[in-house]
Amino acid sequence: MEEWVAKILGEERRKRNIPLEVKVLNGNYYLYHSTSKYDRNTHGPRKVSEYIGRITEKGVIEAHHARRTVYEYGNSRLVHSLSGDLLPALRKHFPDSWESLYALSVVRLIDSVPLKSVKERWEKLHLSTQVQAHLSPSTLTELLRETGSGMPGQYDFFSDLMKSSSKLALYLSSIFSKSENINMAQEGHNADHEYMPQINMAMVFDLDQYRPVFLKSLDGSVRDVKSLRNVLEEISFHGILVLDRGFASYDIAELMSSEMKFVMPLRRNSDLIDYGMRLISSFMYRDRGILCGFSNHEGYRIYMFQDQSLMAEESGSFISLISQGKRKQRQYDGASAMFGKISILSNIRDEPQSIYMMYKQREEIEQAFDAMKNELENDKTYLRDDDSVRGYFFVSFLSLYLYYSIFVLIRAADLTDRVSVRDALLRFSRVYEITDGKRSVMSEIPASSAKLDEQLGTNIFPKKLRS
Repeated sequence: MEEWVAKILGEERRKRNIPLEVKVLNGNYYLYHSTSKYDRNTHGPRKVSEYIGRITEKGVIEAHHARRTVYEYGNSRLVHSLSGDLLPALRKHFPDSWESLYALSVVRLIDSVPLKSVKERWEKLHLSTQVQAHLSPSTLTELLRETGSGMPGQYDFFSDLMKSSSKLALYLSSIFSKSENINMAQEGHNADHEYMPQINMAMVFDLDQYRPVFLKSLDGSVRDVKSLRNVLEEISFHGILVLDRGFASYDIAELMSSEMKFVMPLRRNSDLIDYGMRLISSFMYRDRGILCGFSNHEGYRIYMFQDQSLMAEESGSFISLISQGKRKQRQYDGASAMFGKISILSNIRDEPQSIYMMYKQREEIEQAFDAMKNELENDKTYLRDDDSVRGYFFVSFLSLYLYYSIFVLIRAADLTDRVSVRDALLRFSRVYEITDGKRSVMSEIPASSAKLDEQLGTNIFPKKLRS
């Protein structure tokens, strides 16, 4: 084999990350994808070669097969149009694998199929003609492992995303795994109070940009403030952190002794709460009346909010329990002091409404984190070792980032009560592109798809084709 051919072969193997071989015919060189399949007749492997193209000194001239192909156009075009801030960071920090990582994350967003079906699903998307990804099951296994072993690249990637962040929300959760090869899985209790090996995860969300900016897996034995401290050290953040109410009393004491700026809802049974606090001001939140007030405690501030609609709901629920004999009437007065009330501890002195908005933002975002965790639960059988887990978490992060790129548009168009991200992807998926290798024709655009395109301001579909 001539030296220039060997050089091109090496470059193509690195780029495509699949088994390749060169064949010579009449003095010309041709590139093939070579693999093997099980032969039922011989009961052994049979070599299979798929022609890619002719090798010239200028590179590979790929073959174009004249066959009619129908691609889902609208959904992947929508996602790709919103990836402008994500792709440069991916190319920068994952120069050898960014295309496959991006393609895998797009598939996970559009249709959460098992890893073994990712390649087939990707090839149905129009975006597959523009992004050269390698998504065979064996390639994906290696991709996840390599990505998970390159944590410095992930940290640099996350740092780029959160350069301008000033308010972040932290989420801690866990999934359960029985894999013997995952060392980070440590014993813990699941929702059914069963003691099982678990992997903890920490996600950080930018409340201003409404996007996730950090996600990593943690050892199952690492929880709460220790997790928080580790994450903050890794992302070098010095703004306001919005937490959940899952911290124990000793964690709260450690938070209050730190220099961290934080906003944290308190559990209703916290000793720090005075339910007799006067609520002296009010505001409206999504057509709900909110009374509010605050008190100072050892240099910190405890904000209290009473949602009038929630108060009525909780009062009605308690009276229903009384009628069922599950509560006593004499208990009502004591319980009613808590109805509809939320207390928030913070070392920030601000208007109560600003503190409340940070809390509600975090509450909304938590739903997407739960959805991502459920998908991760479905695929956990494919995660064979720690590096694969870290790699899969990174891909899950990319999918969630793209999810919120669409959600931000829906939110800006004031459509969140009528259109979900899944709805938008489904409507856009009804627009196809048909190609025969020489020319491409777009299918008719359904009125519902055209209307949503206009409402979101994405301008993906040409108006002259709309039905």
